[in-house]
Amino acid sequence: MDNWDEIRTAYQVARLGTVSGAADVLGVHHATVIRHIDSLEAKLGLKLFQRHARGYTATEAGQDLMRVAQATDDQFGQLEGRMKGRGEDVSGELVVTSLGGFAPLLAPVLAEFQAAHPDLMVRFLTGDRVFRLEYGEAHVAIRAGVGEEQPDNVVQSLAQLPSALFASGAYIARWGVPKDESDLVNHRFVGHDNEESRAPFYQWLKQYVPRENVTFRSTSDRGIAAAIRSGAGLGFLPKWSAENEEGLQQVLPPRPEWAVHVRLVTHVDLHRTTKVQTFLKFLKDHAQGWQTK
Repeated sequence: MDNWDEIRTAYQVARLGTVSGAADVLGVHHATVIRHIDSLEAKLGLKLFQRHARGYTATEAGQDLMRVAQATDDQFGQLEGRMKGRGEDVSGELVVTSLGGFAPLLAPVLAEFQAAHPDLMVRFLTGDRVFRLEYGEAHVAIRAGVGEEQPDNVVQSLAQLPSALFASGAYIARWGVPKDESDLVNHRFVGHDNEESRAPFYQWLKQYVPRENVTFRSTSDRGIAAAIRSGAGLGFLPKWSAENEEGLQQVLPPRPEWAVHVRLVTHVDLHRTTKVQTFLKFLKDHAQGWQTK
């Protein structure tokens, strides 16, 4: 087998299930994808896919080939990530990933860092998916909580971000403010749809407030924040984002057990590179002020 382009194309078709999806990922015309599949099947003398109205499904032979192709693709991604991080100066790509809720804190830091290093191209990837550092998907990950990490990842503490219980003016006008902590059971809450969420304030809420009081639930941190601001219920927000916001009132002040632990994660192969070390120091310096906001 001497044509990696065709194997890679087949892998993307198997992964996404459609020619158009593979073409978008690979940046080629859909006719090129079809040509690669036809050529590969002709060389192997067997069918790799069943064609149907909804797209392509890998045959048993196709699945065998795809497992090998996925491992190879992952290794290429890992190699690419390592090579991009080995420069002796701060240039090229810097790929940073975090939850979307951290964007207001991180985006200004990244912009300032890029301004100090004009040859740098920043990619800031947000979302719930955990990007795989061991495969070169990012140089630096900023993650919340105390989660499990791969053995080759370097984990450092970045900050403890205070959280408090807030209510909007609209909620207070309709339902009032809790008289004290014991009165919380008489109020409505906005919270995570997953009752087992590991966020420290949701663990506290689970212990002290009946689940049925959480009348607005979402899997999105942004959705939860928007619902709190809209008056759907009391809810936890980061102190840095909500304390001075017009229309919000702090119902209970921050407590140590509600603080969100933020950690820095890098892969051992990139951790000591000039670019990563320079950014980590820059970020840590700025993060010192987050805990007092």
